[in-house]
Amino acid sequence: MKRKRFTEEQIIAVACFFANLPRCLVGMEASNGAHYWARVLTELGHEVRLISPQFVTPYVKSNKNDRNDAEAICEAVGRPSMRFVPPKSTDQLAVQAVHRIRRRLVADRVRLVNQIRGLLSEHGIVIPRDISQLRRGLAVIVGNDDDGLSEMVRSLMRELQTELAELDDRIAIYDRRIREIFRTSEQCQRLGKIEGIGPVTATALIAAVGDRTCFKNGRQFAAWLGLVPKQRSSGGRARLFGISSGAIAICAH
Repeated sequence: MKRKRFTEEQIIAVACFFANLPRCLVGMEASNGAHYWARVLTELGHEVRLISPQFVTPYVKSNKNDRNDAEAICEAVGRPSMRFVPPKSTDQLAVQAVHRIRRRLVADRVRLVNQIRGLLSEHGIVIPRDISQLRRGLAVIVGNDDDGLSEMVRSLMRELQTELAELDDRIAIYDRRIREIFRTSEQCQRLGKIEGIGPVTATALIAAVGDRTCFKNGRQFAAWLGLVPKQRSSGGRARLFGISSGAIAICAH
């Protein structure tokens, strides 16, 4: 058994180490950088299996450290019933990056809208939650001098209105990128024929799943998405709960 430790900066040393090894099975947690190393090690002739961190944790025998984590991964990767994460291609990771940046921008806009509504409510101005009504309300507020707002607050609303417009423009750019990916991808076009699936959902599914052959049937795919009730059953008594909100994260809204 070989034990060798590498730091994050020793990328070339890691590649040389595995290049000099005979073909073997390599297990890794599906964390940051794992998909990159899966491609590199596969090109070197090794078999790579990525495991979700939650499936590795039960095999950690004592305190958590790098050595014990590595042993746990070795133990988990050899289990015949273990479920693995299919490595993502560079194209999948690129589409995933587009969705993650867009999701962050949308979250920033939601926080900004909530802040604007909260600040205005302190001055007795209540605007409905609909974002289009907020835009219209802001346009009226910044151009009206007879609503009782101080000039300082009105100036702040002008700045927030500009910030909101900038976020709208940036989100629109990513929406156009997603539509372009959807238009040029044959797999996305096939998914788009299903009722209720548009460019955002189709491209997010392709980025997350890629190779559909890793699922035996539609039920496995639905369970992987999280479209199953949470279960806490014991002693023959079945207890089912609601579906987690994490199940819709794949849609990247």
